[in-house]
Parts: sequence; C-alpha cells; structure tokens
Amino acid sequence: MISGAYMVDMTCGKMLAKKYGAVVVCPNYRLAGKAPYPAALEDCYAALEWMHEHADELGIDRDRIVVGGESAGGGLTAAICLYARDKGDIPIALQLPLYPMLDCEDTQSSSDNHGHVWNTKRNHWGWKHYLGNLYGSKDISKYASPARETDYSGLPPCYTFVADGEPFYSETLAFVKNLQDAGVEAKVDIYHGNTHAFDMLLPWLEQSKTAKRRLCEAYERYMMNGR
Repeated sequence: MISGAYMVDMTCGKMLAKKYGAVVVCPNYRLAGKAPYPAALEDCYAALEWMHEHADELGIDRDRIVVGGESAGGGLTAAICLYARDKGDIPIALQLPLYPMLDCEDTQSSSDNHGHVWNTKRNHWGWKHYLGNLYGSKDISKYASPARETDYSGLPPCYTFVADGEPFYSETLAFVKNLQDAGVEAKVDIYHGNTHAFDMLLPWLEQSKTAKRRLCEAYERYMMNGR
C-alpha cells in the first residue's frame, strides 16, 4: 500500500500523485461566499473520514495519510489536523500547510501589507466571508482560526514554505515555532518576495522550482522511507 495524500487544494496533490504514485483525494467543499465556517471544515473532515474508511479499496496505508493545501487550504489543513488530533479517530502522518491562512487577526506581516495577489485588504475580506457573523468576535474557535490554538502537542510533523513579504509570513513562522516548542518536528523554508502562492503563479522562477523540490524532499523524508 502507498501513502494517501488528502489535499484541500489540488495543485500540490497532482505533483505528488505524478511523482510518487500517491492516491490523492481532493474534497469539493462549500466555499465561504455561500457557506461560512464551519461548512468547509465539516466538508473536508467528512471527506477525510471517507478516505480513511475506504483506505483498503483505495490502496492506501492508513498509517501514511498526508493532509495538505495551499493558502486558505493551508489554513484548513492545520484546522483538520487539530480536529483529527482532538477527535482521536484518524491518524495523520504529515501535514503540508503551504503559506497557510491561520490568523483571523492582523499580524506583523499581514497588517499594512501591499503584496501581490494577497494583501491586508483582501485578507480582511477573506476572513469576513469565511467567519461570517463571527467576524470581529474575540470568541473564535481554533478550528476556524488555527492560530488561536494554545496546545500544539500531539500534532503531526509539518513542512511548509512561505515568502517573507507576503501577509501570511508571520503566522506561518509562529505556527512552526509553536509546533517545535511542543516537541513536534516542523520545518519552514523561507523565500524572498511578496507574491503570495509564487510557486503556482510564477512556476518558471528558480525559487519556485526550489520550493517544489524541497517539498518533495520533505514528502520523501516522512513518507517514502521504508516503502
């Protein structure tokens, strides 16, 4: 049996399927414009439960399930891993929350950010739609905004990367540090620039190629040893 890559977004999943033969499941979850939190989390976790339940027929090793996604999908990745840990019914071997959207409040890098693709104005717009009536409340669940978590123990190992000029830079680094402080193996690679999702939008750049290569190296390190 091979690893199962459960990807909230499909771009990275296609690469893992093509390069390693991973079985990729990508949920068609409800979007925030029509159904705010917790709709997307509920849909994504239901798909993960389905994947785990049907692992034998899909040819997936239940002990090598990866959860990953980019941007808002990276935030959902972190939320799903928190939810799975707290429920205790589906083990996740590795999380790949790439440049994840984690913090519903402004951070040092998301405040007054004018980066390409994503910036402060768009970030506020995104959180407003995702949280719906909860937006602006101090009582936001960690499953809605994973940066609200205070206990990072027991979470799966993590690999991610982020650009140093984009809005999610600070929250990505904080997330990785919190994991490390809790004894969870976590690694972040940092690239220079202010273009969010640079690896997808500017795939011809050398740093985009490097980012994809480093992601594959992380996947191999955690999932392919002893295959």
